[in-house]
Order: sequence, then C-alpha cells, then structure tokens
Amino acid sequence: MSKARPGDIVSRRKGLVMHKGLVLEDGRVLHNSPFHGESVVTMTEFRAGQRVYVQHQETAARARALRAARELEPRGYDLFRNNCEHTVHRLSHGRAESPQLKTWLVSMGLAGVAFALTRHPAVAAAGLALGRKLTARGRAR
Repeated sequence: MSKARPGDIVSRRKGLVMHKGLVLEDGRVLHNSPFHGESVVTMTEFRAGQRVYVQHQETAARARALRAARELEPRGYDLFRNNCEHTVHRLSHGRAESPQLKTWLVSMGLAGVAFALTRHPAVAAAGLALGRKLTARGRAR
C-alpha cells in the first residue's frame, strides 16, 4: 500500500466489489457499511485483513473531501442511493455516484436479457462482459 494522505480514497476487496472509504486527518477512515451506515473506523478495521489500495486525489479534491467530512451528518446505508462509493464520491466530488453499481446493473441486465432470449449460459456471459465493457467505455469519456 502506498502512503495514503488525508483526503485520499482507499479501497479493499469485499467479495465481488471494492469497498471504499476516505482517509481522515487522524489516519482513520470514513466509510459506509450496511450495519453501521456512514461511520469512522481505524485503518486496521477498514482493512479487515485485505490489501488496501490508495487512490491519490489532487490537493483541491482532498481539501474539499475533508471539509465535507467534517460537516457530514452521517446517513444510513442504502445499496442503490447511499453505498460506500456514493459516500466517497459525494465527499470528494460533490455528487453521489456509484460506478460499480452502474456496471453491475447494466451487466446483469444485459446478461438477463441475453439468457432470456437464448437460454444459453455462454450468451448470458457474453452479455455480462459486454455490459462491463460498455460502462467502462462510458466512464472513460
């Protein structure tokens, strides 16, 4: 793990997705989880035995995120409207979004349609892959 600075985004593997949090001035991590909502934990608790990846942010984004974190009134967890990615993006960029959720929804939708039309698992897998590729391409723009 490269050294995380206050205001940087950290992530770790959590099943099939990456769990995200924001590093605070004291080294703890603000994250959002199903059982505790938006809360602050130690880096060790956030890590949960997994490798932690650091996404360094520009100085202005780090300052904005830390200011927003200080003013945060913690919200509960909602997979579709306020998951860990929504929280981190809202603090860092001023708007809540979850690219992972969008990718999963588009991919599963295409896979479901492909399977419903063909009843063939390989075509459904191709639909899943296509959905991931389309959402990645959309984010790159």
